[in-house]
Amino acid sequence: MAFRIFSNAFSEGGLIPQLNSCDGADVSPSLEWSDAPKGTRSFALLVEDPDAPMGTWTHWILYDIPAGVHTLPQGAARVGIAGTSSFGRPGYGGPCPPAGRTHRYYFRLYALGVDTLGLPAGASRAAFDAALAEKVVGEAVCMGRFKR
Repeated sequence: MAFRIFSNAFSEGGLIPQLNSCDGADVSPSLEWSDAPKGTRSFALLVEDPDAPMGTWTHWILYDIPAGVHTLPQGAARVGIAGTSSFGRPGYGGPCPPAGRTHRYYFRLYALGVDTLGLPAGASRAAFDAALAEKVVGEAVCMGRFKR
């Protein structure tokens, strides 16, 4: 089977609930994954919006998720280490696009061949991207949409 990630909050390509946006409680949706590649020692998660007016917007960076974890509950706050989002703070920041067109939100889960990325809490997107280099043994992606 292929490495995959999904959410019970929305279907692949479906609408992300308002609860998970800045118009709701702004809590992360539940996520689950399965069939991680052999050699996976930890996971890292990146949530981004490539349709943002100023370029790709980072909504969530989460790393050093233990290899034994295969679920993040809604509002997950005690798993892994959070990096700094484009909102300028660590942790999840939900969809919050300008009114008008639908935006896509990609939830990218990286299976890593290391136990830790060696980053401090609150690491930047650039530091996260650099730390991933040559450590990724697999990637799973799911996508949800949101419109205000």
